[in-house]
Amino acid sequence: MDACTAVAREIERVLSKFTSYSDHATTTITSLHSNIESLQSEIHQDSFELTRASVFQQDGAPAHTAKSVTQWLDDCMVPFIKDWPGNSPDLNPIENLWHMVKKDLQGKDVSSIPKLEKAILGSGDITEAQAVILSQAIGRVKEAVTRLSTEHRDLHSSVSKVGKAIDKNFTADFGCISNDSVFSGDKQQLVNEVICQHFFREGLLDIAEEFISETGLELQEESREPFFELNRILAALKARDLGPALQWAEENREKLRAQNSSLEFKLHRLAYINLVKEGPLSVPQAIEYARLHFTPFVYQHEKVIQSLMGCLLYVKGGLEHSPYTDLLGSHQWSEICEVFTRDACALLGLSVDSSLAVCVNAGCTALPVLLNIKQVMQQRAVHNMWNTKEELPIEIDLGPSSRYHSIFACPILRQQSTETNPPMRLICGHVISRDALNKLTTSAKLKCPYCPVEQNPADAVQIFF
Repeated sequence: MDACTAVAREIERVLSKFTSYSDHATTTITSLHSNIESLQSEIHQDSFELTRASVFQQDGAPAHTAKSVTQWLDDCMVPFIKDWPGNSPDLNPIENLWHMVKKDLQGKDVSSIPKLEKAILGSGDITEAQAVILSQAIGRVKEAVTRLSTEHRDLHSSVSKVGKAIDKNFTADFGCISNDSVFSGDKQQLVNEVICQHFFREGLLDIAEEFISETGLELQEESREPFFELNRILAALKARDLGPALQWAEENREKLRAQNSSLEFKLHRLAYINLVKEGPLSVPQAIEYARLHFTPFVYQHEKVIQSLMGCLLYVKGGLEHSPYTDLLGSHQWSEICEVFTRDACALLGLSVDSSLAVCVNAGCTALPVLLNIKQVMQQRAVHNMWNTKEELPIEIDLGPSSRYHSIFACPILRQQSTETNPPMRLICGHVISRDALNKLTTSAKLKCPYCPVEQNPADAVQIFF
């Protein structure tokens, strides 16, 4: 988890920089685009000022006053254009365009067509003021490009740090901390069964059936049915339908009472709350429901039932403004799902949590610790962390949720008990390990190390936690 956190921290930095640089680039480009468009509009306006002020006549109009092109060329003293077609259209809008060009051709040599072309091509020069403004705009563009390039290099550097963080915090070499024997021989079959049961528990029935087909597992139909029923009822509870769960609880009432389960009462409690939520018109129905279903639970849940009946006084004004507002919380549905899963699994002989999920969570907790000591073990030429007793070289705390039974530590040898060295109860009531029992035995007699009672070692009884 620490490795994931370290990498996630670097990724967050990259994303933060990327967002900041992206926003800055967008703002800069938008501003430059607006300035350039404004400059372009200004130059365009100055260049075509005469055009916008002119009103062109249409060819062939009755009141057409434009000269013929040939006559106009003679008037303008353009002697080198002598082969203009005689049947050309009237001068429109050539006359106006010529005035625009003529304005820029003052004092220029136009004695030939090439010189005229050159003069016309050069007649669009911008003014000195416009040149200064354009130069400033180009400078701003260059500055923005340089800044964006710098930000891109900085971002690329941050991205490369993510790769370094992954290489630093994760490793692909798990050879010295893995135990391949758990996947060999008959144990492979057990692993496949655990995976298949996980699919059934999660309601992934199609995947489970395909997994059985591909691995060749032989599971009896009766081993699948509990998962089908469990998933069906859980799906109904998630859809806020209490019917299937109530029916199952009533059918298994005696078994649930034997394990001191309050599942049936909590289901009826939630059904009662749903009636109360419907408003004042449903109060009589809620009272009748309480009389019918709460009576068997009065002795075990008297205080809770009194609170449930007391909330009826606030139904008319709204429970959300009453001391019973907690009854409206949606968390009750998630809680009832957890209670049903726990009690149903206990009743069906199943673990509350998936065995596969427990193993994966334990492995994820232990893996970083084992990786931290890997270097030390390699320096001492220890190539395998697992010894013949299937114990790790250090103790790893997996948290309270992974503690399924107590561990006995022998007070004599100060060692934890194992399958080969289990705790033994003496006839006096004191408990020691089997190894300590054997070491304390002399001449078929055993004297308790905590009291003066002497006894036969064969009278000691193994204890199972």
